[in-house]
Amino acid sequence: MKTLTILFCLSLAFLTAGLTRGAEARLIAKVDLSSQSMTVSDNGKVLYRWPVSTARKGYRTPTGTWSAKRVHRMWHSRKYDMSPMPYSVFYNGGYAIHGTGAISKLGRPASHGCVRLHPANAKRFYNLVRKHGMSNTRVVVQR
Repeated sequence: MKTLTILFCLSLAFLTAGLTRGAEARLIAKVDLSSQSMTVSDNGKVLYRWPVSTARKGYRTPTGTWSAKRVHRMWHSRKYDMSPMPYSVFYNGGYAIHGTGAISKLGRPASHGCVRLHPANAKRFYNLVRKHGMSNTRVVVQR
């Protein structure tokens, strides 16, 4: 009986350790509001660092950590005159990382709160999220 109890406890420990590791995100998009940049890492290895545009004066990009919630190859903002949002990765309600046509404004605040990227970079990020899965993707927005 003692051996059986020990085996059960060891099995439970290994199972729990496996679940903990599985809960960690592989793909991380870290948005830095102060530098207006986004760094994308896969399993701790930096893949990309891109300029972004976040909320301009009068709007806000919330800080925090979220998992990706949904993706759309093309989305149109219902709130802002059906503006196109190519390669959207939504992470917090209506907040998303997406491509923009306002490329000249990247690197400084210009959005209504979303994180804007060059369309080619938005496509790369979108494809990475689809590859790794939304549950394995984290979006971290910090000052």
